[in-house]
Amino acid sequence: MSWSLNIGRVAGTVVRVHLTFLLFLAWIFAASYASGGAATAVDSLVFLLLLFLCVLLHEFGHIFTARAFGVPTPYVTLLPIGGVAQLERIPEEPGQEFLIAIAGPLVNVVITILLMAVGGATLQANAAAGLDNMQFSLIDRLAAVNLFLALFNMIPAFPMDGGRVLRALLASRFGYVRATEIAATIGQFVAFALGFIGLMANPILIFIAIFVYLAATSEAHMVALRAVSRGVPVSYAMLRQFMTLTPQAHLDEAVQALLQTGQGEFPVVDGAGKPVGVLGRGDLIRAIKTLGPDARIADAMSAELPTIGHRHCLDEAFKLLQQKQVPAVGVTDATGRLVGLVTHETIAGMIMLQAALPKGMQIGPWSRPAGA
Repeated sequence: MSWSLNIGRVAGTVVRVHLTFLLFLAWIFAASYASGGAATAVDSLVFLLLLFLCVLLHEFGHIFTARAFGVPTPYVTLLPIGGVAQLERIPEEPGQEFLIAIAGPLVNVVITILLMAVGGATLQANAAAGLDNMQFSLIDRLAAVNLFLALFNMIPAFPMDGGRVLRALLASRFGYVRATEIAATIGQFVAFALGFIGLMANPILIFIAIFVYLAATSEAHMVALRAVSRGVPVSYAMLRQFMTLTPQAHLDEAVQALLQTGQGEFPVVDGAGKPVGVLGRGDLIRAIKTLGPDARIADAMSAELPTIGHRHCLDEAFKLLQQKQVPAVGVTDATGRLVGLVTHETIAGMIMLQAALPKGMQIGPWSRPAGA
């Protein structure tokens, strides 16, 4: 995630802090200092840091559970709205997704119990109402907020954990795709409810509602992409007409290619046509500024261009797009030569085509009866 700083690594997962999180801490400190003085500001800052430590532990509940099912998590990012663990994939087996989703809120429940049993915290309804409410002890506020986090995350709406728990429960009966559609619809209704409450009570809920609605829609769209790509030969849906670059070419050649084609990502291939990297629009612009137009493409390209054989299925290419967080996957022939590209746009186009086909027909070379 851009605008993030790496602050360390825990059990193989990189911990990042988004710059907006640091600005948020500074704003809280300044606001608390203005309203209550230095003691209130320090108390609020310490409480907020401990709170986000609990959020980080919540995310590592997901991470360690996912790792038990063979799902790597390269990094976790702290944001002003909480934490985001980047799982390379979401398991489609209901039992696994249920355990991964429920692990985070359970961590918050365990923290609450420990604070009460060991630290002597007491749960009070108003303890989590304000960061600088020094009428309650810091440990009481921390216990109340952890319980609130557990309950709030169990709201049945993506991207909250409750949305994934709901999908896991529905998937055992309706299947993964249909379960996602139902859970996404419920999430959208929850978003409308939060937005309505926000209009009446707290404007912050309006922003949360927008976030929840977009996340629910995005989740349903991504699952539909995976479903329509399953079983389709990658060679049937790949992009065949595209321009490539060579490592020895100058950046000004890439600029001309960008202006002439409008292509956003340029595969970089060697003399045999085998992929050695990719040059994106953003990388090109940065390289022009720092290296100049006479620099070689090899100095500006990214070596990360995942590839897949032309005999594989499209859903495997889609998994690579998700896992590697790249804009394109290269398709190679038996000799390793680049013959095609698969992007999110090509798969999205397949969804529109699939929707236009008669019921029961599937996209693929077998979609038309023999001899027709």
